Amino acid sequence: MRILLNSPLFEYDIRGLLQAFFPWEKFETEEAPGEDALSVFFFRTEGDLNLPVLVEDRGVFRSEIRFTFSGKTDSKTVLFDRSDPMAKTNVKKAIYALLSGATKKTLPWGTLTGIRPTKIATEMLEGGSSEEAVKAHLTDDLLVSEGKALLACEIARREKAMLSRFKTEGISLYVGIPFCPTTCLYCSFSSFTIGAYKNRIPEYLDSVEAEIDAVKSLFPNTPVHSVYFGGGTPTSLETADLERLIKKVLVTFSLPEGIEWTVEAGRPDSVTEEKLRMLRSFPVTRISVNPQTLHQKTLDLIGRKHTVADFYRAFDLARKAGFGNINTDLILGLPGETSEDMTKTLDGIASLAPESVTIHSLAVKRSSRLNLEKQTYLGYRMENTESLMDHAEKMLKGIGLRPYYLYRQKNMAGNLENVGYALPGLECDYNVLIMEETESILAVGAGASTKRVDHGRITRSVNPHDVNTYLATLPELIEKKKRLFTGPESI
Repeated sequence: MRILLNSPLFEYDIRGLLQAFFPWEKFETEEAPGEDALSVFFFRTEGDLNLPVLVEDRGVFRSEIRFTFSGKTDSKTVLFDRSDPMAKTNVKKAIYALLSGATKKTLPWGTLTGIRPTKIATEMLEGGSSEEAVKAHLTDDLLVSEGKALLACEIARREKAMLSRFKTEGISLYVGIPFCPTTCLYCSFSSFTIGAYKNRIPEYLDSVEAEIDAVKSLFPNTPVHSVYFGGGTPTSLETADLERLIKKVLVTFSLPEGIEWTVEAGRPDSVTEEKLRMLRSFPVTRISVNPQTLHQKTLDLIGRKHTVADFYRAFDLARKAGFGNINTDLILGLPGETSEDMTKTLDGIASLAPESVTIHSLAVKRSSRLNLEKQTYLGYRMENTESLMDHAEKMLKGIGLRPYYLYRQKNMAGNLENVGYALPGLECDYNVLIMEETESILAVGAGASTKRVDHGRITRSVNPHDVNTYLATLPELIEKKKRLFTGPESI
């Protein structure tokens, strides 16, 4: 699908909306030559899409939108002043109506295309709006379904209560371990097969420790609100190697007693009784043991070299080791799975009574094998539905869990969302702090993204995903991070 334009006005938003309706299309943007109008967007694909948008006439925009699909043409006209705060909303609503009418589809999040749809609810509630006003704005102006509007308000209310506990300015610390036993089919994170890097693990540990030493001076008196060991799979490291990094954090930072400390033990085939005992000997308060699905056929397909029984074993070991806050991640919409398959997985997880569950809707990322080798998987259904997400919510609420954070990604099955559920009081602080961008995140390791939050202004410094590049450029990365927090400009 090509996007031809001679002005970037609203292009990003309209492109995102088209992507939501046509998630498997590729988009290319180029300048539209020979157009007299000051602002014209023109979209077309294989002769079935014709969408000129936004023609300016003496300061007032006249947006005549024509959409041709399967031989049928429909059109809408929108008039607005460029300074009108609802201009973009009205244009997107008109395009949404045409796309929805032609494809016979509605999107659960309406015209919203960003990754943080709950942020609108949060900002409105903080500004004094009632929940009824928030829901009306979401459903009437942004065409969000009533169920998603209610979910956004519930999560915004819960996040606000969580954030109110942090009375002083602080930071969160992220330590990235980019290694896994194998690479999953859908994975686009910084993840590398640990066997291929076995000889470089000592060098990697040295580099992460050096980075920790270098960045500590940036926050000599700032309290740490949460610690998160992610990846990859931190427990893919040998016990002594993981213990080494945990000790390094403890001796380097002054950590308040009782703060949240999460270690992802996401791959059951990386979990051992020895590692769990080691983690329990430190102030680790929360771990994740993630099956993604409880169907062996799917596990084999997506490249997770463990069995369903391995997951149950790992979860049981974690419980016996004394962990009272265990999270499990599930993915709905995995290749070949039916609604019945996903429901059985939900039933199995509910029977374990975990303290938190994160429900992901499969996102096909550009760098994942699922996308790069997509011709291989064309015969597999990859579907998720709003009704299934609603069923998951009902089931998890039935065992006492409540939704507390939410985010979206591009190319998600069903154009849905990822939602974290937890028992009240056992929500993951780090997840909310990073999602709501209320404090800086100090991140070390390959692929780790450091975020500076300064009076609402967000700037970032991202370490290379590739382990070899990270190791080779560490001195430069440290200097970038120092400039991020000591200089006025972003990196």
